[in-house]
Amino acid sequence: MKSLKRSWGLLLLAAFIISACGGKTPLQTELPTPQISVTSVPDVDTTVNGYLSAWKSLDYAAMYGLLSGQSRQAISQEDFLNYYKEAGFSLNLQSLNASVVSTTKNPTSASAVCAIAFDTGIFGLIEREITLPLTLENDGWRINWDTGLLMPELAGGNRLQLDAVSAERGSIFDRNGEPIADQASAYAIGIVPNQIEDGREGQLLTQLSNLLGRTSESIQQSYEDIRLTNWYVPVGEVAVDEIPENSSVFDFNGVQWSPFTSRYYYNGGVAPQAIGYVQPIPEEQVDDYRALGYLGTEDVGQSGLERYAQDSLAGKPAASLYVVDANNQVISRIAQADPTAPQDITTTFDKNLQIEAQKALLGFRGAIVVMEVDTGRVLAMASSPGFDPNLFEPDNINSAELLGEILNDGQQRLLNRAAQGAYPAGSVFKIIGMAAALESDLYTPETIYYCGSYFEELPGERFKDWTVDKELPPSGNLTLVQGLIRSCNPWFYHIGLDLFRQEGATYLSEFARGFGLGSATGIEQVAESTGQIVDPKTDGDAVQQGIGQGDMLVTPLQVARFTAALANGGTLYRPQIIESITNVSGIATYTFTPESNGTLPVSAETLEAILAGMRGVVRSNIGTANDQLGDLGITLYGKTGTAENPLGNSHAWFTGFSETPRTDRPDIAVTVIIENGGEGSEVAAPVFRRVIETYYFGSPQKLYPWESRFNVTRTPTLEATATSAGGAGEGAQPPSPSVPDQILSTPTP
Repeated sequence: MKSLKRSWGLLLLAAFIISACGGKTPLQTELPTPQISVTSVPDVDTTVNGYLSAWKSLDYAAMYGLLSGQSRQAISQEDFLNYYKEAGFSLNLQSLNASVVSTTKNPTSASAVCAIAFDTGIFGLIEREITLPLTLENDGWRINWDTGLLMPELAGGNRLQLDAVSAERGSIFDRNGEPIADQASAYAIGIVPNQIEDGREGQLLTQLSNLLGRTSESIQQSYEDIRLTNWYVPVGEVAVDEIPENSSVFDFNGVQWSPFTSRYYYNGGVAPQAIGYVQPIPEEQVDDYRALGYLGTEDVGQSGLERYAQDSLAGKPAASLYVVDANNQVISRIAQADPTAPQDITTTFDKNLQIEAQKALLGFRGAIVVMEVDTGRVLAMASSPGFDPNLFEPDNINSAELLGEILNDGQQRLLNRAAQGAYPAGSVFKIIGMAAALESDLYTPETIYYCGSYFEELPGERFKDWTVDKELPPSGNLTLVQGLIRSCNPWFYHIGLDLFRQEGATYLSEFARGFGLGSATGIEQVAESTGQIVDPKTDGDAVQQGIGQGDMLVTPLQVARFTAALANGGTLYRPQIIESITNVSGIATYTFTPESNGTLPVSAETLEAILAGMRGVVRSNIGTANDQLGDLGITLYGKTGTAENPLGNSHAWFTGFSETPRTDRPDIAVTVIIENGGEGSEVAAPVFRRVIETYYFGSPQKLYPWESRFNVTRTPTLEATATSAGGAGEGAQPPSPSVPDQILSTPTP
């Protein structure tokens, strides 16, 4: 019976199975499909490429984020970042390239062979192959890091060490080989007033005056108010090689001498705004300089020629890259770089002329540009007030006393007014107005206009001539050439208005642009302003443009450039201040070549008429510079200018050039501006004369009307003096700013 029941049960089970396999029974049901959970395998390449990408971007924090837990326990993020930063510094790393060569993977470990190329500023390309070990952690593949993953040689905790020796910075000379900037041992000099011996003060001042190139009065004035104190008063610096062997200057009490060695600027700074100065690389610029191949610890040029020629003057250091162990013992040398010697620069500056130009401006704000008319060589570029670039040397104790003063006294001493100062052109613009008038065919050199006391061609407007303020009669009928000689304002008011109405709003402006105004001169070696020439929109604008007023702004360098072009027949040369650059063997790697970059838009006939007017400014009895320059004995051409200034007294201009047969002294163009100086004929013209005298005779020959002796004012305040009507020009009053004696001394603060 039991076997029967068992058989019957087996039959029922078989029937059920058949039914599940396709039989159609009321009990048929669907079973769910089994779900199998599969764990994804992390991508090794993603981790490796992410690590290398972060390394190429120098994102060391992102690299650290891809390290294994065990590695992060072994080194902190701060230490990891510092290790790579220090290695980058030692390598002088500019950029890095990295790529995966091959990878291998096991269930819980992997490795990647990678090619690394370090592009260094000093050593060139350094290539290595490293193997990155990886381990599988809960959140993916991670790098098992050690120091050998930067370079195989660094395995076991080794590090890189850079040994570099920078050569002394190249020297800067004037055109005659006189030093302007060099590495030198020097003394910072100061006076302690109450230690000066009785009866020897005059001798002391004479010695210091000769040594520093300052007047005795200026040195004495620097401590006069604190004569009874023991305070230290800085008075300048002197290089050891500038002190005569038989000098007794060290024998005086009351003088302190503090030695220092640095980049030394002779004579308290020769053309300091154009030459510039050096300082340590600012922290925020270190990475930029290192990308250029610098160590980051050098002094570099901050302005002027020092900045422009930085790479030539600095060269590159001799360097070796070593692997050292934890005890700083050298294990091996990875790379070596031979030095690139610095180069020396010879400028176009004439040192004596430059220094006298700087002295000629002492007590004023202003600028002087001296340029050879046939080449574009800049022989002098003076800007006042100046500064002593030696004060940027921290080891110079005078720096602590004076650097803050020169940077914060509101005088903008670092501004190169010769190239960056932008001013209304004033009456020097009348040269361009005359050119435009003649080229329009509306005028000839003989065209006559009545030069009255006032210009009244605009209804309801009345503009006066300069003769009104001088209580002089009107100049009367003048030809166009005579109008330039006399600098008649109504003549050029008329020209500005007439050209605007007959030739259009842009006509005179385009002539100004053709003379190089409103655009860069191309000097490049120093920073420059382009100024601006604005097209007049109204009759009133045009009238003001005719006499160089309104919205126009020009630089002394631009004016000197077109003045030189007038002298040479019409060629606008690119101004340059580098005569040559020579390597350590004395071979020139650069030599000055004149470069024409424009031509004045005038015919020969127009140029001849302009020159006749400029010659008359100096020689004619109605010329505005006849009193100041007519007796000089050198053929000169010029134009005075007085530019109205809404913020104070007018700016005084003079621009002109020489014409001599001398082969040893090429003809020069000289442009002078004195900010708030008043009349060009009374202030700028005497300064122009001093430059001409220095250039042709070696030193100034005639005192300024306001001097008691050279570089010393006759009184603490300049006194006004009358000028005869025949040569009064645009002004009969010398400047009247308060100018203490001590200011008129040297280019030092």
